[in-house]
Amino acid sequence: MVEWDQEFRVSFWSGRAFDLFGWSEQDVLGKRPEAWQFVHEDDQHAVTEVMDDLLSGRVPRNISCNRNYTADGRVLYCEWYNSILKDAGGGLISVFSLIHDVTDRIGAEAQVRHLQKLESVGQLTGGIAHDFNNLLTVILGNAEQLSEAVNGQPELRGLVDMITGAASRGAKLTHQLLSFSRQQPLQPRPIDVNELLGGVRDLLGRTLGEDVELQFFTRASWTALIDPTQLESSLLNLCLNARDAMPGGGRLTIESSDHALDEVYADQHDEVEAGDYVMIAVSDTGTGIEADQLGRVFEPFFTTKETGKGTGLGLSMVYGFVKQSRGHIKIYSEPGQGTTMRLYLPRFRGPAEAVDDARSDSADVTGHETILVVEDDEPLRQFVVSELERLGYRVLQAPNGMEALGVIKSGESIDLLFTDVVMPGGINGSRLAEMAKAVKPRLRVLFTSGYTENAIVHHGRLDPGVQLLSKPYLRRELARRVREALR
Repeated sequence: MVEWDQEFRVSFWSGRAFDLFGWSEQDVLGKRPEAWQFVHEDDQHAVTEVMDDLLSGRVPRNISCNRNYTADGRVLYCEWYNSILKDAGGGLISVFSLIHDVTDRIGAEAQVRHLQKLESVGQLTGGIAHDFNNLLTVILGNAEQLSEAVNGQPELRGLVDMITGAASRGAKLTHQLLSFSRQQPLQPRPIDVNELLGGVRDLLGRTLGEDVELQFFTRASWTALIDPTQLESSLLNLCLNARDAMPGGGRLTIESSDHALDEVYADQHDEVEAGDYVMIAVSDTGTGIEADQLGRVFEPFFTTKETGKGTGLGLSMVYGFVKQSRGHIKIYSEPGQGTTMRLYLPRFRGPAEAVDDARSDSADVTGHETILVVEDDEPLRQFVVSELERLGYRVLQAPNGMEALGVIKSGESIDLLFTDVVMPGGINGSRLAEMAKAVKPRLRVLFTSGYTENAIVHHGRLDPGVQLLSKPYLRRELARRVREALR
């Protein structure tokens, strides 16, 4: 309890107040709150208004919530229950305040709001991703054909390149939003992080420019369980952000190490499991980030860059990918001193089996087999059928799962089912594949989708044995993945 006199000075400071804030009676008696920097500067005006209402007699009691500094510099969120004390003649004697520390509750509410924001972004992204990626696949595919048709015509080629570039940026934005909302299908496997960092070293050297001194310290001995493609993309995002934070040049350090997070750390951080992690740190000597902005850097569309210099989705994509991978991300930054991003990737504890990551780089990606294409979006279906026929395949087609099932049961010889995942009509791609294999057990299946809607992805990961070609895709990706599926 705290008592204030008619001048808003402390006249009584209880033992409870001392235990809560650490300020002693000698520190505060006879002083107004601003005399010992008790009230957070952003709440000072509101607190003054609350006390003015009480001391002027306009209200007999009120409740306020504000931030208060402790003696050791911490900030507490406190609810103040204030009542006035009058003498027998009705004159004001003082104001009594009862204090309730609500810091934990405010923190929990903030986490709930963050999760609600995450869910809202996920719902919005999922709602547009399917149709939007269908459109982008058609745009990119036809732009690719136009590019070949206008060879030798620089003016037209420039227009085609502009179309391709704009569509690619649209695809990147959708990918980043899906990553942030943790709806990007991941294909994690055991990864030697040191080897992966060695593989991207030359790429980073060319990308970052001569003004950035690049240093690597690879000390990790554990194996990480992570999607390598998404990890490379995340590292590139972090490094490009670091470069932009060093406009005059500087030093970028990338290091790996083994790291254990204990129960105490896990309890103090949101969505963190105690255990062993492979840590990758990306540190720069750039401008750093102001303290009041650190809590927002992972929000979608928030950026500290100048207008037009960034979408605000790079870090949110990294955040979503790491969280979806059951990892942890931590940022450390000081203005003028630089920034460090630490990615904690889950450790793989099983035998590090060799993974066949071979890519079909051969020029011969044609074939003669029969492919059943199932796609509800007609322009996209016609585009895919046309591309596969140009590659030499015999192609059958269906607009939905029910009609596709009829083709399968008709006795047609089919080597590959190439089906969209999300389709109307009650039979999605996953269910269609199950029903098709019941009829043709040796049938191979290649899924495609711009948004899987959990049909073939569970806990953020592709189901075992599932092959997926994510939309939008180019002809060479379609040709390669079809050949891989048929093999």
